[in-house]
Amino acid sequence: MTAELQRLKVNATSRVPLEQWGPYVSDRQWGTVREDYSAHGDAWNYLPFSQSHYRAYKWGEDAIAGICDYFQNLCFGVAMWNGKDDVLKERLFGLGNSEGNHGEDVKELYYYLDNTPTHVYMQMLYKYPQQAFPYKQLVEENKRRGKLETEYELLDTGVFDNDEYFDVCITYAKYSKTDIGIKIAVTNRAAKAAPITLLPTLWFYNRDSNKRLEQQPLIEWMNDGVVKATHQRQGTYYLYFQKTDECLFTDNVTNMQKVNGTPNDSIFTKDAFHDAVIKGGNKEALRNRKKGTKCAPVYQATIAAGATKVYHLRLSNQLQNDPFEGNAERIFQKRQREADEFYNSIFPANASADWKNIQRQALAGLLWSKQFYHFDIERWLNTNDGISPTHASRKIGRNNDWKHLKNQDIILMPDKWEYPWYAAWDLAFHCISMAIVDPVFAKHQLQLLMREWYMKPDGQLPAYEWNFSDVNPPVHAFAAFQVYNIEKQKTGKGDIDFLKKTFHKLIINFTWWINRKDTNGNNIFEGGFLGLDNIGVFNRSIQLSHDARLDQADGTSWMGMYALNMMDIALEIAKVDSSFEDSATKFFEHFVLIAEALNELGLWCPEDKFFYDVLTRPGADPLLMRIQSVVGLSSLFAVSIIDKKTTQLLPDFTRRITWFEKYRKRNGKYWPNEEKAEDEKILVSLIAKERLVALIERMINEAEFLSEGGIRALSKYHKKHPYSVNIDGNNYSIQYDPGDSTSDFFGGNSNWRGPVWLPINFLLIQSVKKYGEFYGDSLQMEYPKGSGVQMNLQQIAAELSKRVISLFELDEKKHRKLHAEYNWFYSKPENQHLILFYEYFHGDTGRGLGANHQTGWTALVAELMSELAA
Repeated sequence: MTAELQRLKVNATSRVPLEQWGPYVSDRQWGTVREDYSAHGDAWNYLPFSQSHYRAYKWGEDAIAGICDYFQNLCFGVAMWNGKDDVLKERLFGLGNSEGNHGEDVKELYYYLDNTPTHVYMQMLYKYPQQAFPYKQLVEENKRRGKLETEYELLDTGVFDNDEYFDVCITYAKYSKTDIGIKIAVTNRAAKAAPITLLPTLWFYNRDSNKRLEQQPLIEWMNDGVVKATHQRQGTYYLYFQKTDECLFTDNVTNMQKVNGTPNDSIFTKDAFHDAVIKGGNKEALRNRKKGTKCAPVYQATIAAGATKVYHLRLSNQLQNDPFEGNAERIFQKRQREADEFYNSIFPANASADWKNIQRQALAGLLWSKQFYHFDIERWLNTNDGISPTHASRKIGRNNDWKHLKNQDIILMPDKWEYPWYAAWDLAFHCISMAIVDPVFAKHQLQLLMREWYMKPDGQLPAYEWNFSDVNPPVHAFAAFQVYNIEKQKTGKGDIDFLKKTFHKLIINFTWWINRKDTNGNNIFEGGFLGLDNIGVFNRSIQLSHDARLDQADGTSWMGMYALNMMDIALEIAKVDSSFEDSATKFFEHFVLIAEALNELGLWCPEDKFFYDVLTRPGADPLLMRIQSVVGLSSLFAVSIIDKKTTQLLPDFTRRITWFEKYRKRNGKYWPNEEKAEDEKILVSLIAKERLVALIERMINEAEFLSEGGIRALSKYHKKHPYSVNIDGNNYSIQYDPGDSTSDFFGGNSNWRGPVWLPINFLLIQSVKKYGEFYGDSLQMEYPKGSGVQMNLQQIAAELSKRVISLFELDEKKHRKLHAEYNWFYSKPENQHLILFYEYFHGDTGRGLGANHQTGWTALVAELMSELAA
């Protein structure tokens, strides 16, 4: 057993399987709902990037390569200055939603290179231009560009053209859980020497609860090379650093003079380092102060062309006589070896070096995406930030019906810059990938979202902080069973207690869906966007008129999948606890009723052989919304195979479904099952075989859904055949958009009108594989359509996986599809190994789009690689 697996084994015995220190600091705290105390909920403009360096946050902190303890009392991050910028590079820059032609987006180059589940070894690379950072240029050009143009990125500005940049590589290696080695290696990639100023920064989170402490948190100078940080609850930590002429102190408090002209109590404000380092303002006072809640040693160097300068620090809760033990590199070498051993134990031995690199960076990014998330809705609604008054409108505004929500946990985030807040269905997918390296933490995360301080009393799961009441697809039962099976395969033992606890909470959520999203009680479901932003011809989350109803093919399919997943979980538990047998029966019968509704209540179009949403209005015929999208393909998700050995163990379940089958067939009612006596298997599917074949045939047609990089969200058919409809005198239309969104339905930053999305591809691949497991060679199809090559469904699933993986792979030119026109930069020897994990991918070229560190669900590529290699 590797050293990391031994540490994970110890962690598994903890009540909460968390390391005390980890990469828990957000990449962006400004521009979030939590920090928005405006009257009308304008989060991006209330606290924009331009004010982030001088306004103290209320609900968290942000940094470059930041780490903190699991209550975010004490934080560490790296700030730097190239000698030309107006502000220190203390946090990552990006555009707010009104500043870009395609919504919010980070405009920096950084990469999460390595991480282990216990965070004993972590590495992040930041690329810092030596020319003045083009803040204004990025804002102005993106605002000038239209929806049909691509986003203007940092690599487009020219600041990297002559390799005039620094590679700033930040590595953490733990001596113990509370003793962390820190290495900052700065490499000059330019052809001439260049100056850089480095400020490794330690600070306390300025949280409200600190005011109630008898002793206020404080960082104090001890002697050359060490400061002491004391917190009443956390205890004492020491930051050791190599000798420097300057160590500056200030406080993590708002500069009110810059906010509204109110005189400050002192010069020691959050932004004091900016003025001192860049303009020399008050530098002597900051150097002489010797205490505060924010501190940084200052290192100035001119680094020769191609050279690397290394700085060592250590953060420990123990006094150290020799903090670097004569060889500061030793701990980094040891932890890197342990990380290599850990990942080598996970990767299939036959995987290529490139595959191993892709999978390791995918999982590293997922691990780096752990974030301390602090939000108390009731307190947020009823208080202010000391800058704006407590507006009465806020009390009846955003999230006012979620007053029970009091979050203060470490959570896997979709992307710590673009989405530095959890999202319900994203998190479910994160946990599937997390189970590869840390199934115990994956289980903890799934259960966390169902705890009483998250789940609403009526059973609704919180969607995301912009609107906790929005509805995400109910994929948590699917994810829980995936995590269960991944762990069972790895360890040989399934965690039945985890399934039981999850099942009990999901029953409450399932009931919420039944009561709230099936308005007619006919097992046809609504739900609005359901996570698929911009997928419809109009905003599916907005009522067109008070008497109109949109019956959703995907809402109904998601619920069919949910019922089937719950049945699978109940059957697994019932093998060892017969009291769950009735529950398995209940969800099976409910699934049958949902399948009947989907197939027989007008959502299937016989002419197109496809499922569509249906708009119903009084006095008008039902209107089929004939949009060929993943809405129609979602019916493939609900599929399961019941082994007859299982039914032999559960006689009551067997008797009931046998009676139910006979009754329904005798009365001419829909029945979804198919059996193969020779294989002792029962297929339970939302759709019959002929409809399955019709949907897959369309899905694997390159003129429709199949792209080089996977399944498109919208059929390419709509490129030449846009869909339009007139409803109540208003015209609505949709066409195939393979790249960035041309619609503002969801703020302009998300697009399901053509690109490839990893979670949908993952679900489709798993489903096709499951069908293939049942049908074997008895069902073969032409893949791709028109190729003349026949394959069974398991082979087709494997080919679909290969297409998704090809987005990330190096080709013969040393290019990756996802880098597209920026392969000139990523073809350089020092950059060939660098990979970004985008939110989605261009439906024609595979170019990466959207959030470029959404390792959350895009890390699913790691699980696809594991399955394929196995």
